[in-house]
Amino acid sequence: MSAEDKYDVVIIGGGAAGLSAALLLGRARRRVAVVDAGHPRNVRAGHIHGYLTRDGIPPTRFLDVAREEVRSYGVELVDATAEEVRPDHCVRLADGRLLNARQIILATGLKDILPEIEGADAQWGRGLFQCPYCHGWEHQGGALAVLGSGGSSVHQALLVRQFSTDVTLFTHEMETLDAQAADALASREVKVVGGRVRALLGGSESLAGVRLDNGDLHPCEALFYEPAATVDTSIVQVPECRTGENGCVSTDETGRTSVDGVWAVGNAADPAAQVISAAGDAYRLAVAVNAALIDDDVAVASLRPAYTPFCV
Repeated sequence: MSAEDKYDVVIIGGGAAGLSAALLLGRARRRVAVVDAGHPRNVRAGHIHGYLTRDGIPPTRFLDVAREEVRSYGVELVDATAEEVRPDHCVRLADGRLLNARQIILATGLKDILPEIEGADAQWGRGLFQCPYCHGWEHQGGALAVLGSGGSSVHQALLVRQFSTDVTLFTHEMETLDAQAADALASREVKVVGGRVRALLGGSESLAGVRLDNGDLHPCEALFYEPAATVDTSIVQVPECRTGENGCVSTDETGRTSVDGVWAVGNAADPAAQVISAAGDAYRLAVAVNAALIDDDVAVASLRPAYTPFCV
């Protein structure tokens, strides 16, 4: 292994969280590599919303600007897929290259699991959405709907009601509504339609309607849904790194995982993190990572036993 492949920090994942951590660590004069497979979770969305000073920016443009910024501080961007994190802190890439790191940050995000409905994949990010805060404004006043997936769908329908008086909850995978949920929906004049959704209808850029299993067609221009999600298995899974019930990597309040020298941030650790909060959490985590590196630097300088940072 050459000196060129040895880093203070290797960050796996080049989205908002990974690049935010890289920015701070680069400015702290650390040698940093960001490994990015090039499959951001929000790539299908037309725009990012709720990010102060960047509201409405396309996700690809946001990443272009961020990558340019981190490069200016000497951060190395590695366009590759990470396949393994070894116990000796070597990150093995799909092309066989090994990157050695004193500290590793997992910022790999999540992979959404879409419903098995005709047209769902084509409409994801165009007419089928997860977050009303991100997409409700653009569809205000239209025929809006929520695809039922569980108890949270009732709250989601009440939230969507803020953007239109024409809102429908398709129960789909939900159990029978209890009286309290039914009363809450009725109080806000949210329509409830039973049965399963069979297909989403529309062109490549917009949603026109929802067809049920019984053949009924309901006009709809935006359908909101809480998808299941998983840590993307096409990228790294760290041995002995504990995960929670939601499948995300478990961390303490600073972002440390159960594996020494391995950290996690963004959707890899918090499925609810939006772009702006993932970037903010990554800034705080990067401060903690740099503090850990300083502790190692002091240990080495004092000739105390310390973690050996490089593998062979």
